[in-house]
Amino acid sequence: MGQSSSTAGIPAASSRCLSNFDHHRNRSRSNPALISLMPGGDAGAGADVDVDVDDVDVDVDLQENANYISDLPDECLAYIFQSLGSGDRKRCSLVCRRWLLVEGQSRHRLSLKAESDLLPLIPSLLTRFDAVTKLALKCDRRSASIGDDALVLISLRCRNLTRLKLRACRELTDAGMAAFAINCKGLKKLSCGSCTFGAKGMNTVLDHCSSLEELSVKRLRGINDGSAAKPIGPGVAASSLKTICLKELYNGQYFGPLIIGSKNLRTLKLFRCSGDWDKLLESIADRVTGLVEVHLERLQVSDVGLAALSKCSNLEILHLVKTPECTNAGLVSIADHCKLLRKLHIDGWKTNRIGDEGLIAIAKRCTNLQELVLIGVNPTSSSLGLLAANCQNLERLALCGSETIGDAEISCIAAKCISLKKLCIKGCPVSDHGMEALAGGCPNLVKVKVKKCRGVTGEGADRLRACRGSMAVNLDTGEIDHQDASASDGGAQDNGLEFPPVVSHIPAGDNPSSSSGRSALFKGRLGLFGGRNFVACTFRRWSNSNSNSHSN
Repeated sequence: MGQSSSTAGIPAASSRCLSNFDHHRNRSRSNPALISLMPGGDAGAGADVDVDVDDVDVDVDLQENANYISDLPDECLAYIFQSLGSGDRKRCSLVCRRWLLVEGQSRHRLSLKAESDLLPLIPSLLTRFDAVTKLALKCDRRSASIGDDALVLISLRCRNLTRLKLRACRELTDAGMAAFAINCKGLKKLSCGSCTFGAKGMNTVLDHCSSLEELSVKRLRGINDGSAAKPIGPGVAASSLKTICLKELYNGQYFGPLIIGSKNLRTLKLFRCSGDWDKLLESIADRVTGLVEVHLERLQVSDVGLAALSKCSNLEILHLVKTPECTNAGLVSIADHCKLLRKLHIDGWKTNRIGDEGLIAIAKRCTNLQELVLIGVNPTSSSLGLLAANCQNLERLALCGSETIGDAEISCIAAKCISLKKLCIKGCPVSDHGMEALAGGCPNLVKVKVKKCRGVTGEGADRLRACRGSMAVNLDTGEIDHQDASASDGGAQDNGLEFPPVVSHIPAGDNPSSSSGRSALFKGRLGLFGGRNFVACTFRRWSNSNSNSHSN
Protein backbone atom coordinates (compact mmCIF):
# COMPACT_ATOMS: atom_id res chain seq x y z
CA MET A 1 0.00 0.00 0.00
CA GLY A 2 1.13 3.49 -0.75
CA GLN A 3 2.34 5.72 2.06
CA SER A 4 1.79 9.44 2.40
CA SER A 5 4.77 9.84 4.64
CA SER A 6 7.36 12.16 3.11
CA THR A 7 10.20 9.83 4.07
CA ALA A 8 8.90 6.82 2.19
CA GLY A 9 11.60 5.22 0.05
CA ILE A 10 14.39 7.58 1.28
CA PRO A 11 17.41 5.65 2.57
CA ALA A 12 18.68 6.20 6.07
CA ALA A 13 20.99 9.20 6.17
CA SER A 14 24.48 9.05 7.58
CA SER A 15 25.05 10.51 11.01
CA ARG A 16 26.92 13.53 9.65
CA CYS A 17 24.00 14.38 7.36
CA LEU A 18 21.39 13.91 10.12
CA SER A 19 23.21 16.40 12.27
CA ASN A 20 22.18 19.06 9.78
CA PHE A 21 18.61 17.79 9.43
CA ASP A 22 16.98 20.36 11.73
CA HIS A 23 18.78 23.19 9.96
CA HIS A 24 17.40 22.13 6.58
CA ARG A 25 13.91 21.52 8.02
CA ASN A 26 13.71 25.13 9.19
CA ARG A 27 14.68 26.57 5.79
CA SER A 28 11.37 26.00 3.94
CA ARG A 29 9.00 23.89 6.01
CA SER A 30 5.95 25.79 4.77
CA ASN A 31 6.69 25.10 1.08
CA PRO A 32 5.58 21.60 0.11
CA ALA A 33 6.47 20.37 -3.35
CA LEU A 34 4.82 17.85 -5.60
CA ILE A 35 7.12 15.31 -7.27
CA SER A 36 6.14 12.48 -9.57
CA LEU A 37 7.63 9.14 -8.56
CA MET A 38 8.93 6.86 -11.31
CA PRO A 39 6.95 3.65 -11.91
CA GLY A 40 7.74 1.07 -9.28
CA GLY A 41 7.70 3.54 -6.35
CA ASP A 42 5.76 2.79 -3.19
CA ALA A 43 2.95 5.22 -4.14
CA GLY A 44 2.20 3.57 -7.45
CA ALA A 45 2.92 4.61 -11.02
CA GLY A 46 2.41 8.26 -11.64
CA ALA A 47 1.04 8.98 -8.14
CA ASP A 48 1.49 12.45 -6.67
CA VAL A 49 2.86 12.50 -3.16
CA ASP A 50 3.49 15.46 -0.89
CA VAL A 51 7.19 15.66 -0.09
CA ASP A 52 8.77 18.42 1.96
CA VAL A 53 11.66 20.23 0.35
CA ASP A 54 13.67 19.82 3.53
CA ASP A 55 13.51 16.04 3.14
CA VAL A 56 14.87 16.29 -0.39
CA ASP A 57 17.66 18.47 0.96
CA VAL A 58 18.71 15.65 3.24
CA ASP A 59 19.32 13.48 0.18
CA VAL A 60 21.06 16.30 -1.69
CA ASP A 61 23.29 16.96 1.30
CA LEU A 62 24.12 13.28 1.43
CA GLN A 63 25.22 13.33 -2.22
CA GLU A 64 27.22 16.51 -1.83
CA ASN A 65 29.17 15.17 1.12
CA ALA A 66 29.74 11.67 -0.26
CA ASN A 67 33.44 11.02 -0.99
CA TYR A 68 33.17 8.30 -3.59
CA ILE A 69 36.89 8.29 -4.43
CA SER A 70 37.71 7.23 -0.87
CA ASP A 71 35.98 3.93 -1.65
CA LEU A 72 38.07 3.44 -4.79
CA PRO A 73 40.66 0.66 -4.39
CA ASP A 74 44.30 1.71 -4.47
CA GLU A 75 44.80 -0.32 -7.66
CA CYS A 76 42.15 1.70 -9.51
CA LEU A 77 43.56 4.98 -8.21
CA ALA A 78 47.04 3.94 -9.35
CA TYR A 79 45.67 3.09 -12.80
CA ILE A 80 44.21 6.61 -13.04
CA PHE A 81 47.54 8.15 -12.04
CA GLN A 82 49.33 6.18 -14.75
CA SER A 83 47.14 7.75 -17.42
CA LEU A 84 48.12 11.29 -16.35
CA GLY A 85 50.97 13.41 -17.60
CA SER A 86 54.02 14.12 -15.46
CA GLY A 87 52.85 17.52 -14.21
CA ASP A 88 49.33 16.41 -13.36
CA ARG A 89 50.64 13.34 -11.62
CA LYS A 90 52.93 15.43 -9.42
CA ARG A 91 50.08 17.77 -8.51
CA CYS A 92 47.77 14.87 -7.68
CA SER A 93 50.35 13.45 -5.32
CA LEU A 94 50.02 16.61 -3.19
CA VAL A 95 46.27 16.27 -2.61
CA CYS A 96 46.50 14.04 0.46
CA ARG A 97 48.71 11.48 2.17
CA ARG A 98 46.89 8.57 0.57
CA TRP A 99 47.34 9.94 -2.94
CA LEU A 100 51.00 10.63 -2.21
CA LEU A 101 51.47 7.06 -1.05
CA VAL A 102 49.58 5.45 -3.95
CA GLU A 103 51.29 7.65 -6.55
CA GLY A 104 54.72 6.75 -5.21
CA GLN A 105 54.03 3.03 -4.95
CA SER A 106 52.60 2.88 -8.47
CA ARG A 107 55.55 4.57 -10.15
CA HIS A 108 57.76 2.08 -11.96
CA ARG A 109 59.98 4.48 -13.95
CA LEU A 110 62.21 7.10 -12.41
CA SER A 111 64.86 9.46 -13.78
CA LEU A 112 67.29 11.08 -11.37
CA LYS A 113 69.87 13.78 -11.78
CA ALA A 114 72.83 11.68 -10.73
CA GLU A 115 75.13 14.30 -9.22
CA SER A 116 77.19 13.66 -6.09
CA ASP A 117 74.72 15.42 -3.79
CA LEU A 118 72.06 12.80 -4.62
CA LEU A 119 73.51 10.33 -2.09
CA PRO A 120 71.77 11.64 1.09
CA LEU A 121 68.43 11.84 -0.75
CA ILE A 122 68.38 8.25 -1.96
CA PRO A 123 66.82 6.66 1.18
CA SER A 124 63.85 9.03 1.26
CA LEU A 125 63.35 8.91 -2.52
CA LEU A 126 63.37 5.15 -2.75
CA THR A 127 61.23 4.80 0.36
CA ARG A 128 58.53 6.73 -1.43
CA PHE A 129 59.15 5.16 -4.86
CA ASP A 130 59.63 1.62 -3.61
CA ALA A 131 58.26 -0.13 -6.71
CA VAL A 132 60.72 1.30 -9.25
CA THR A 133 61.86 -1.22 -11.84
CA LYS A 134 63.25 1.15 -14.48
CA LEU A 135 65.82 3.72 -13.39
CA ALA A 136 67.79 6.34 -15.31
CA LEU A 137 70.79 8.04 -13.70
CA LYS A 138 72.06 10.99 -15.71
CA CYS A 139 74.75 13.49 -14.83
CA ASP A 140 75.86 16.67 -16.52
CA ARG A 141 79.33 16.37 -17.99
CA ARG A 142 80.54 19.39 -16.00
CA SER A 143 79.36 18.03 -12.64
CA ALA A 144 80.65 15.37 -10.30
CA SER A 145 78.50 12.28 -10.59
CA ILE A 146 77.35 9.81 -7.98
CA GLY A 147 79.91 7.29 -6.83
CA ASP A 148 79.94 3.64 -5.86
CA ASP A 149 78.28 4.28 -2.48
CA ALA A 150 75.20 5.73 -4.12
CA LEU A 151 74.94 2.94 -6.70
CA VAL A 152 75.27 0.25 -4.02
CA LEU A 153 72.59 1.95 -1.91
CA ILE A 154 70.29 2.07 -4.94
CA SER A 155 70.89 -1.62 -5.64
CA LEU A 156 69.98 -2.52 -2.05
CA ARG A 157 66.76 -0.50 -2.24
CA CYS A 158 65.75 -1.57 -5.77
CA ARG A 159 66.38 -5.28 -5.91
CA ASN A 160 63.60 -5.70 -8.48
CA LEU A 161 65.28 -3.37 -10.95
CA THR A 162 64.97 -4.60 -14.55
CA ARG A 163 66.31 -1.57 -16.47
CA LEU A 164 69.24 0.69 -15.70
CA LYS A 165 70.46 3.61 -17.75
CA LEU A 166 73.72 5.35 -16.82
CA ARG A 167 74.81 8.59 -18.49
CA ALA A 168 78.08 10.38 -17.69
CA CYS A 169 78.42 8.71 -14.28
CA ARG A 170 82.18 9.07 -14.35
CA GLU A 171 82.76 8.37 -10.65
CA LEU A 172 81.48 4.81 -10.86
CA THR A 173 84.18 2.14 -10.72
CA ASP A 174 84.40 -1.58 -11.33
CA ALA A 175 83.75 -2.21 -7.63
CA GLY A 176 80.47 -0.28 -7.69
CA MET A 177 79.25 -2.07 -10.81
CA ALA A 178 80.21 -5.43 -9.29
CA ALA A 179 78.21 -4.75 -6.11
CA PHE A 180 75.25 -3.55 -8.15
CA ALA A 181 75.27 -6.69 -10.31
CA ILE A 182 75.32 -8.96 -7.27
CA ASN A 183 72.32 -7.18 -5.72
CA CYS A 184 70.26 -6.77 -8.93
CA LYS A 185 70.55 -10.09 -10.67
CA GLY A 186 67.17 -9.67 -12.39
CA LEU A 187 68.44 -6.87 -14.64
CA LYS A 188 67.14 -7.20 -18.21
CA LYS A 189 68.38 -4.02 -19.90
CA LEU A 190 71.57 -2.06 -19.30
CA SER A 191 72.51 1.11 -21.14
CA CYS A 192 75.67 3.01 -20.21
CA GLY A 193 77.28 5.97 -21.91
CA SER A 194 80.33 8.11 -21.11
CA CYS A 195 81.16 6.09 -17.99
CA THR A 196 84.66 5.20 -16.82
CA PHE A 197 84.37 1.76 -15.28
CA GLY A 198 86.08 -0.96 -17.24
CA ALA A 199 86.07 -4.57 -18.36
CA LYS A 200 86.01 -5.97 -14.82
CA GLY A 201 82.78 -4.16 -13.94
CA MET A 202 81.15 -5.11 -17.22
CA ASN A 203 82.18 -8.74 -16.84
CA THR A 204 80.70 -8.88 -13.34
CA VAL A 205 77.37 -7.72 -14.74
CA LEU A 206 77.54 -10.39 -17.44
CA ASP A 207 78.49 -13.05 -14.88
CA HIS A 208 75.58 -12.36 -12.50
CA CYS A 209 72.68 -10.97 -14.55
CA SER A 210 71.44 -14.15 -16.19
CA SER A 211 68.26 -12.43 -17.48
CA LEU A 212 70.02 -9.63 -19.36
CA GLU A 213 68.39 -9.21 -22.79
CA GLU A 214 69.65 -5.86 -24.07
CA LEU A 215 73.05 -4.23 -23.68
CA SER A 216 73.96 -0.80 -25.03
CA VAL A 217 77.45 0.60 -24.48
CA LYS A 218 78.65 4.00 -25.67
CA ARG A 219 82.02 5.61 -25.03
CA LEU A 220 83.05 3.30 -22.21
CA ARG A 221 86.42 4.81 -21.33
CA GLY A 222 87.58 2.36 -18.70
CA ILE A 223 88.52 -0.44 -21.10
CA ASN A 224 92.30 -0.67 -21.08
CA ASP A 225 94.23 -1.05 -24.30
CA GLY A 226 97.34 -3.15 -24.13
CA SER A 227 98.63 -6.32 -22.58
CA ALA A 228 96.54 -5.84 -19.43
CA ALA A 229 93.30 -5.55 -21.38
CA LYS A 230 90.70 -8.18 -20.61
CA PRO A 231 88.15 -9.48 -23.13
CA ILE A 232 84.53 -8.93 -22.23
CA GLY A 233 82.14 -11.85 -21.87
CA PRO A 234 80.52 -14.09 -22.50
CA GLY A 235 79.31 -14.82 -18.95
CA VAL A 236 75.94 -16.26 -17.99
CA ALA A 237 74.16 -13.38 -19.76
CA ALA A 238 75.25 -14.70 -23.14
CA SER A 239 72.40 -17.19 -23.19
CA SER A 240 69.75 -14.49 -22.65
CA LEU A 241 71.13 -11.55 -24.66
CA LYS A 242 69.02 -10.67 -27.69
CA THR A 243 70.31 -7.16 -28.53
CA ILE A 244 73.83 -5.71 -28.38
CA CYS A 245 74.60 -2.12 -29.38
CA LEU A 246 78.17 -0.81 -29.34
CA LYS A 247 78.78 2.83 -30.12
CA GLU A 248 81.90 4.99 -30.39
CA LEU A 249 84.20 2.49 -28.73
CA TYR A 250 87.92 2.60 -29.36
CA ASN A 251 88.22 -0.95 -28.08
CA GLY A 252 84.87 -2.26 -29.23
CA GLN A 253 86.35 -5.53 -30.46
CA TYR A 254 87.04 -6.53 -26.85
CA PHE A 255 83.30 -7.32 -26.80
CA GLY A 256 83.95 -9.99 -29.45
CA PRO A 257 83.77 -12.96 -27.03
CA LEU A 258 80.43 -11.68 -25.73
CA ILE A 259 78.94 -11.32 -29.22
CA ILE A 260 80.24 -14.68 -30.39
CA GLY A 261 79.00 -16.38 -27.23
CA SER A 262 75.48 -14.90 -27.45
CA LYS A 263 73.84 -17.78 -29.29
CA ASN A 264 70.37 -16.26 -29.12
CA LEU A 265 71.40 -12.81 -30.35
CA ARG A 266 68.91 -11.31 -32.80
CA THR A 267 70.01 -7.66 -33.13
CA LEU A 268 73.58 -6.38 -33.51
CA LYS A 269 74.31 -2.66 -33.89
CA LEU A 270 77.83 -1.34 -34.39
CA PHE A 271 78.33 2.42 -34.69
CA ARG A 272 81.67 4.15 -35.17
CA CYS A 273 83.81 1.49 -33.50
CA SER A 274 87.45 1.45 -34.57
CA GLY A 275 89.32 -1.55 -35.94
CA ASP A 276 88.89 -3.99 -38.81
CA TRP A 277 85.64 -5.88 -38.25
CA ASP A 278 85.74 -8.33 -41.17
CA LYS A 279 87.46 -11.14 -39.28
CA LEU A 280 85.26 -10.72 -36.21
CA LEU A 281 82.11 -10.71 -38.34
CA GLU A 282 83.22 -14.01 -39.85
CA SER A 283 83.50 -15.54 -36.38
CA ILE A 284 80.16 -14.03 -35.34
CA ALA A 285 78.32 -15.36 -38.39
CA ASP A 286 79.72 -18.86 -37.84
CA ARG A 287 78.46 -19.00 -34.25
CA VAL A 288 75.41 -16.68 -34.16
CA THR A 289 73.19 -17.80 -37.00
CA GLY A 290 69.90 -16.36 -35.73
CA LEU A 291 70.66 -12.69 -36.39
CA VAL A 292 67.60 -10.85 -37.69
CA GLU A 293 68.78 -7.22 -37.61
CA VAL A 294 72.25 -5.77 -38.27
CA HIS A 295 73.32 -2.10 -38.30
CA LEU A 296 76.81 -1.18 -39.47
CA GLU A 297 77.67 2.53 -39.42
CA ARG A 298 81.03 4.20 -40.05
CA LEU A 299 82.73 0.86 -39.62
CA GLN A 300 85.79 -0.63 -41.27
CA VAL A 301 84.01 -3.50 -42.97
CA SER A 302 84.25 -4.75 -46.54
CA ASP A 303 82.57 -7.29 -48.81
CA VAL A 304 84.30 -9.99 -46.77
CA GLY A 305 82.23 -8.98 -43.75
CA LEU A 306 79.04 -8.82 -45.82
CA ALA A 307 79.72 -12.25 -47.26
CA ALA A 308 80.07 -13.54 -43.70
CA LEU A 309 76.79 -11.91 -42.66
CA SER A 310 75.06 -13.53 -45.61
CA LYS A 311 75.33 -16.82 -43.70
CA CYS A 312 72.62 -15.46 -41.41
CA SER A 313 69.75 -16.67 -43.55
CA ASN A 314 67.15 -15.21 -41.15
CA LEU A 315 68.38 -11.64 -41.69
CA GLU A 316 65.44 -9.26 -42.19
CA ILE A 317 66.87 -5.79 -41.52
CA LEU A 318 70.23 -4.48 -42.77
CA HIS A 319 71.64 -0.95 -42.44
CA LEU A 320 74.87 -0.11 -44.25
CA VAL A 321 75.76 3.48 -43.40
CA LYS A 322 79.03 5.03 -44.53
CA THR A 323 80.86 1.76 -45.07
CA PRO A 324 82.90 2.79 -48.15
CA GLU A 325 84.58 -0.58 -48.64
CA CYS A 326 81.25 -2.33 -49.22
CA THR A 327 80.44 -2.74 -52.91
CA ASN A 328 77.92 -4.38 -55.21
CA ALA A 329 79.66 -7.72 -54.67
CA GLY A 330 78.91 -7.70 -50.96
CA LEU A 331 75.29 -6.73 -51.56
CA VAL A 332 74.95 -9.57 -54.08
CA SER A 333 76.14 -12.00 -51.38
CA ILE A 334 73.44 -10.72 -49.05
CA ALA A 335 70.80 -11.04 -51.79
CA ASP A 336 71.86 -14.59 -52.64
CA HIS A 337 71.42 -15.95 -49.13
CA CYS A 338 69.15 -13.59 -47.16
CA LYS A 339 65.84 -14.13 -48.93
CA LEU A 340 63.81 -12.85 -45.95
CA LEU A 341 65.20 -9.30 -46.13
CA ARG A 342 62.42 -6.78 -45.39
CA LYS A 343 64.27 -3.51 -44.73
CA LEU A 344 67.41 -2.28 -46.45
CA HIS A 345 69.08 1.07 -45.71
CA ILE A 346 72.17 2.06 -47.67
CA ASP A 347 74.13 5.29 -47.28
CA GLY A 348 76.69 5.13 -50.07
CA TRP A 349 78.53 8.25 -48.89
CA LYS A 350 78.95 9.32 -52.53
CA THR A 351 81.42 6.50 -53.17
CA ASN A 352 79.31 5.03 -56.01
CA ARG A 353 80.41 1.51 -55.11
CA ILE A 354 76.84 0.28 -54.70
CA GLY A 355 74.42 0.81 -57.54
CA ASP A 356 72.27 -0.98 -60.09
CA GLU A 357 74.12 -4.31 -59.93
CA GLY A 358 73.60 -4.81 -56.24
CA LEU A 359 70.05 -3.47 -56.27
CA ILE A 360 69.07 -5.72 -59.18
CA ALA A 361 70.29 -8.73 -57.17
CA ILE A 362 68.15 -7.58 -54.25
CA ALA A 363 65.15 -7.12 -56.56
CA LYS A 364 65.50 -10.62 -58.01
CA ARG A 365 65.99 -12.53 -54.76
CA CYS A 366 64.56 -10.49 -51.88
CA THR A 367 60.95 -10.25 -52.95
CA ASN A 368 59.72 -9.63 -49.38
CA LEU A 369 61.31 -6.17 -49.33
CA GLN A 370 59.02 -3.64 -47.65
CA GLU A 371 61.30 -0.66 -47.00
CA LEU A 372 64.20 0.68 -49.04
CA VAL A 373 66.31 3.74 -48.16
CA LEU A 374 68.98 4.84 -50.62
CA ILE A 375 71.18 7.81 -49.72
CA GLY A 376 74.12 8.84 -51.84
CA VAL A 377 73.35 5.92 -54.15
CA ASN A 378 72.72 6.41 -57.88
CA PRO A 379 70.20 3.85 -59.12
CA THR A 380 68.56 4.05 -62.53
CA SER A 381 65.23 2.93 -63.97
CA SER A 382 66.80 -0.51 -64.61
CA SER A 383 67.06 -1.39 -60.92
CA LEU A 384 64.09 0.70 -59.77
CA GLY A 385 61.81 -0.88 -62.33
CA LEU A 386 62.86 -4.38 -61.34
CA LEU A 387 62.45 -3.56 -57.65
CA ALA A 388 58.94 -2.28 -58.34
CA ALA A 389 58.02 -5.29 -60.46
CA ASN A 390 59.39 -8.02 -58.18
CA CYS A 391 58.98 -6.51 -54.71
CA GLN A 392 55.22 -6.30 -54.60
CA ASN A 393 55.26 -5.53 -50.85
CA LEU A 394 57.45 -2.43 -51.15
CA GLU A 395 55.58 0.18 -49.12
CA ARG A 396 58.24 2.72 -48.07
CA LEU A 397 60.90 4.23 -50.31
CA ALA A 398 63.43 7.01 -49.66
CA LEU A 399 65.73 8.43 -52.33
CA CYS A 400 68.15 11.07 -51.08
CA GLY A 401 71.18 12.80 -52.55
CA SER A 402 71.02 10.81 -55.77
CA GLU A 403 72.22 12.35 -59.02
CA THR A 404 70.32 9.86 -61.18
CA ILE A 405 66.84 10.15 -59.67
CA GLY A 406 64.97 12.43 -62.05
CA ASP A 407 61.51 12.66 -63.53
CA ALA A 408 61.98 9.49 -65.59
CA GLU A 409 62.82 7.45 -62.48
CA ILE A 410 59.91 8.93 -60.52
CA SER A 411 57.61 8.10 -63.47
CA CYS A 412 58.90 4.52 -63.36
CA ILE A 413 58.14 4.34 -59.65
CA ALA A 414 54.68 5.84 -60.18
CA ALA A 415 53.84 3.33 -62.88
CA LYS A 416 55.13 0.15 -61.21
CA CYS A 417 55.17 0.57 -57.41
CA ILE A 418 51.59 -0.50 -56.83
CA SER A 419 51.92 -1.11 -53.09
CA LEU A 420 53.96 2.01 -52.29
CA LYS A 421 52.43 4.02 -49.43
CA LYS A 422 55.15 6.47 -48.40
CA LEU A 423 57.77 8.18 -50.54
CA CYS A 424 60.58 10.48 -49.44
CA ILE A 425 62.69 12.40 -52.00
CA LYS A 426 65.52 14.71 -50.98
CA GLY A 427 68.17 16.55 -52.95
CA CYS A 428 67.39 14.85 -56.27
CA PRO A 429 67.00 16.45 -59.75
CA VAL A 430 63.23 15.98 -59.76
CA SER A 431 60.81 18.58 -61.14
CA ASP A 432 57.08 19.23 -61.23
CA HIS A 433 56.79 16.71 -64.07
CA GLY A 434 57.74 13.99 -61.60
CA MET A 435 55.01 15.20 -59.25
CA GLU A 436 52.53 15.00 -62.13
CA ALA A 437 53.53 11.37 -62.68
CA LEU A 438 52.85 10.61 -59.00
CA ALA A 439 49.40 12.16 -59.37
CA GLY A 440 48.36 9.36 -61.70
CA GLY A 441 50.36 6.44 -60.26
CA CYS A 442 51.00 4.56 -57.02
CA PRO A 443 47.34 4.00 -56.14
CA ASN A 444 48.09 3.28 -52.47
CA LEU A 445 50.37 6.29 -51.91
CA VAL A 446 49.28 8.24 -48.83
CA LYS A 447 52.30 10.40 -48.00
CA VAL A 448 54.98 12.18 -50.04
CA LYS A 449 57.84 14.22 -48.60
CA VAL A 450 59.95 16.31 -50.94
CA LYS A 451 62.88 18.32 -49.61
CA LYS A 452 65.51 20.43 -51.34
CA CYS A 453 64.57 19.40 -54.86
CA ARG A 454 64.97 22.67 -56.78
CA GLY A 455 62.82 21.60 -59.69
CA VAL A 456 59.74 21.03 -57.53
CA THR A 457 57.70 24.16 -56.91
CA GLY A 458 54.79 24.96 -54.67
CA GLU A 459 52.50 24.91 -57.69
CA GLY A 460 53.58 21.35 -58.54
CA ALA A 461 52.92 20.23 -54.99
CA ASP A 462 49.52 21.96 -55.00
CA ARG A 463 48.52 20.20 -58.22
CA LEU A 464 49.49 16.87 -56.66
CA ARG A 465 47.35 17.63 -53.62
CA ALA A 466 44.46 18.65 -55.85
CA CYS A 467 44.63 15.43 -57.85
CA ARG A 468 45.07 13.20 -54.79
CA GLY A 469 43.03 14.85 -52.08
CA SER A 470 43.66 12.10 -49.55
CA MET A 471 47.44 12.25 -49.99
CA ALA A 472 49.63 14.20 -47.53
CA VAL A 473 52.22 16.20 -49.47
CA ASN A 474 55.03 17.87 -47.52
CA LEU A 475 57.28 20.19 -49.51
CA ASP A 476 60.44 21.95 -48.32
CA THR A 477 62.12 24.00 -51.02
CA GLY A 478 65.07 25.06 -48.85
CA GLU A 479 68.51 25.51 -50.35
CA ILE A 480 70.40 22.30 -50.99
CA ASP A 481 73.27 21.87 -48.60
CA HIS A 482 76.36 19.93 -49.56
CA GLN A 483 76.63 17.93 -46.37
CA ASP A 484 76.18 14.23 -46.58
CA ALA A 485 72.93 12.69 -45.46
CA SER A 486 72.75 9.47 -43.56
CA ALA A 487 69.87 7.12 -43.11
CA SER A 488 70.68 6.77 -39.45
CA ASP A 489 72.37 8.62 -36.70
CA GLY A 490 73.99 6.73 -33.91
CA GLY A 491 71.79 8.41 -31.36
CA ALA A 492 68.69 7.66 -33.33
CA GLN A 493 69.42 4.03 -33.77
CA ASP A 494 69.51 2.84 -30.18
CA ASN A 495 65.95 3.80 -29.40
CA GLY A 496 65.15 0.20 -28.75
CA LEU A 497 67.69 0.18 -25.91
CA GLU A 498 66.85 3.52 -24.37
CA PHE A 499 64.24 3.72 -21.68
CA PRO A 500 60.85 5.11 -22.61
CA PRO A 501 60.29 8.74 -21.55
CA VAL A 502 60.22 8.78 -17.78
CA VAL A 503 57.20 10.12 -15.98
CA SER A 504 59.09 12.40 -13.67
CA HIS A 505 62.48 13.91 -13.03
CA ILE A 506 63.36 14.07 -9.36
CA PRO A 507 65.06 16.36 -8.80
CA ALA A 508 64.54 18.31 -11.97
CA GLY A 509 67.50 18.52 -14.31
CA ASP A 510 69.06 21.79 -15.37
CA ASN A 511 69.35 22.82 -18.96
CA PRO A 512 72.96 22.62 -20.02
CA SER A 513 74.70 25.82 -20.91
CA SER A 514 77.67 26.30 -23.17
CA SER A 515 80.19 28.89 -24.12
CA SER A 516 79.93 30.83 -27.33
CA GLY A 517 82.67 28.78 -28.90
CA ARG A 518 81.00 25.51 -28.00
CA SER A 519 77.69 26.91 -29.21
CA ALA A 520 79.17 27.72 -32.59
CA LEU A 521 80.59 24.21 -32.85
CA PHE A 522 77.23 22.72 -31.90
CA LYS A 523 75.46 24.78 -34.56
CA GLY A 524 77.94 23.58 -37.14
CA ARG A 525 77.33 19.97 -36.19
CA LEU A 526 73.62 20.58 -36.19
CA GLY A 527 73.84 21.71 -39.80
CA LEU A 528 75.87 18.62 -40.65
CA PHE A 529 73.38 16.20 -39.13
CA GLY A 530 70.22 18.07 -40.08
CA GLY A 531 69.90 16.35 -43.42
CA ARG A 532 70.22 12.83 -42.15
CA ASN A 533 67.86 13.43 -39.27
CA PHE A 534 65.16 14.28 -41.81
CA VAL A 535 65.28 10.78 -43.22
CA ALA A 536 66.01 9.08 -39.90
CA CYS A 537 63.01 10.62 -38.16
CA THR A 538 60.71 10.13 -41.12
CA PHE A 539 61.44 6.47 -41.65
CA ARG A 540 61.78 5.67 -37.96
CA ARG A 541 58.18 6.79 -37.47
CA TRP A 542 57.06 4.95 -40.58
CA SER A 543 58.93 1.81 -39.57
CA ASN A 544 57.61 1.85 -36.02
CA SER A 545 54.02 2.27 -37.16
CA ASN A 546 54.44 -0.54 -39.67
CA SER A 547 56.13 -2.82 -37.15
CA ASN A 548 53.29 -2.33 -34.71
CA SER A 549 50.69 -3.18 -37.33
CA HIS A 550 52.78 -6.13 -38.52
CA SER A 551 53.05 -7.54 -35.01
CA ASN A 552 49.32 -7.17 -34.46
